Amino acid sequence: MWMIPGQNQSWVSEFILLGFSSDPTTNNILFIVFLLIYLSSVMGNGLIIMLICVDTHLHTPMYFFLCILAMLDMGYVTTTMPQMLVHLLAKSQTISFVRCWIQMFVFGSLATTECSLFVAMAYDRYVAICYPLRYTVILNLGVCIWLAVVSCVCGFLSALLHTFFTMSLPYCGPNKVNHYFCEGPAVRNLACMDTHIIEMVDQILIVLMGLAPISLIVASYVYIAMAILKIKSTQARCKAFSTCASHLTVVSFFYGPGTYIYMRPNSSYSPERDKQVSLFYNAFTALLNPMVYSLRNKDIKRAFLKVIGHSKVDC
Repeated sequence: MWMIPGQNQSWVSEFILLGFSSDPTTNNILFIVFLLIYLSSVMGNGLIIMLICVDTHLHTPMYFFLCILAMLDMGYVTTTMPQMLVHLLAKSQTISFVRCWIQMFVFGSLATTECSLFVAMAYDRYVAICYPLRYTVILNLGVCIWLAVVSCVCGFLSALLHTFFTMSLPYCGPNKVNHYFCEGPAVRNLACMDTHIIEMVDQILIVLMGLAPISLIVASYVYIAMAILKIKSTQARCKAFSTCASHLTVVSFFYGPGTYIYMRPNSSYSPERDKQVSLFYNAFTALLNPMVYSLRNKDIKRAFLKVIGHSKVDC
């Protein structure tokens, strides 16, 4: 369990993820529930990706970003859920220090990339509603790819800094993480030194990758709302609003729990509550996103019916 990197200092070589319960019966029930959630998330997001790729009518900027969102959702739910499912049935719930480092980095990269991607999606809706005649000119393929790449770079750099500072702290025991995966605040709580400086670094990253995107999204929707209010036709106004409703819904699902986890001070850390909150923005958001976009989106439903062989579609 321990390794000695230097004289008079010991470091843990692995962590124990306590998960949700130590009762085997409860864990068996949770395994079935979470397995269904995980499979539904992967299949739902996979279906969105497949439909967008095969239907040329969906080759637009909005669906380009939606396809990337679905890939990110599949990625970060796969980073945590399979391991959690194994730990629910296995006697050993250990994870090596290196694997914990990798999991924290990959999950953080995908999650913060999604934060930036939501800004690009808000900008897409802003251009579509405020400049509809120039929509495809302003958001051409090159611009869309550039926005996606910038989102990825920002996400990966932010996660790299967060993971580096968190995992470079001395961990000399105990090594029991009261969580179901290696999430930064839960692991950092076990450090053998004062973490105020690291918390300050995290707060700066949160402002850059959390509050700044939220501010840009809000600003976009202020302009969108002003443009919608100028539309005289009630039907056209409702249609314009409905194109934004799905995006606003998934942004709320994602940012609400994530902001709570990473913006509150370490002194108010509550393991049980944090596990429940992080489960929502990790697992349930990836499950709900395809539902939100498919149930409210006529183009997605039309593409799905076309794929399964229905040539006539009434949406």
